Amino acid sequence: MGKDSQHETRLHCARCALEGLSVGDALGGYSEFISPGALERRIETRWLPEAPWKYTDDTNMALSIFAVLRRSCGIDQDALAASFVERYERGRKSRPGTRHLLRLIREGKPWREASEDMFVGRGSYGNGSAMRVPPVGAYFADDLDAVVEHARRSSEVTHIHPEGIAGAVAVAVAAAMAHRLQGQPLPTRADFIDSILPYLPDSEVRDASVHARELPDGTTVAGAAAALGNGTRVSCQDTVPFVLWCAGESLADYEKAIWFTLGGGGDTDTTCAMVGGIVVMYTGVADIPETWRQSREPLPDWPFTG
Repeated sequence: MGKDSQHETRLHCARCALEGLSVGDALGGYSEFISPGALERRIETRWLPEAPWKYTDDTNMALSIFAVLRRSCGIDQDALAASFVERYERGRKSRPGTRHLLRLIREGKPWREASEDMFVGRGSYGNGSAMRVPPVGAYFADDLDAVVEHARRSSEVTHIHPEGIAGAVAVAVAAAMAHRLQGQPLPTRADFIDSILPYLPDSEVRDASVHARELPDGTTVAGAAAALGNGTRVSCQDTVPFVLWCAGESLADYEKAIWFTLGGGGDTDTTCAMVGGIVVMYTGVADIPETWRQSREPLPDWPFTG
């Protein structure tokens, strides 16, 4: 396969991940941190918000990831930092830490210094590094070492803490593995997570992902959320292991996966973005309900042109 052909094939995969991520994000955003009773009623009735479904910063930052992959055939960190700053939009539910960091970069501080200085010099381990990364895993699905390397690069721009990097690597590898499993028998949740663990650095994210693998069969989504977290702390440690569990439990059905993930409550736009970006790599875009794709706010042209 020629370089141009390989790039186009990889971009097609990354666009697939972006579709799954953005639809999950847009739907999940309407149930973020609502009361358990209200969430339960929505799931029981399969409640859907009125279109258009506005996507959040999860998708907005994933659009920059896609644009940089398209132009650079990988994660150029300087280009990614510049795109995050240029394409930032108020009203997309960005966290205060992200807004602060992007302001520092806009004012001229080098992105690495800004990222390293976050949280009193520890760097951020928020789940923002993982929410936007499925297109990286999809793009490099044929090269798992490259998945790990470029997921790390994508994280460092804003989340340079080792746990932030581990979260990004976990979700990117999960998306890549889901794609590599297409056409093969559906793995068990334990087997799916087992395929990801060797690529994860020693971290709380890895330890909790092992716990996700070992939860007993028959564990409810509420039970998994109680054991693993559901993004309430907005950290990779309390988000990514739950996401891997949800994806492993519902890898063959995109719609089921999103409703299933919603049942865990918490940071639902982010958990559904991650799960959507992983599961769609196994099911394909055609498995996303067409009414959902049409309801999601249209994606802008800038990541795909110019």
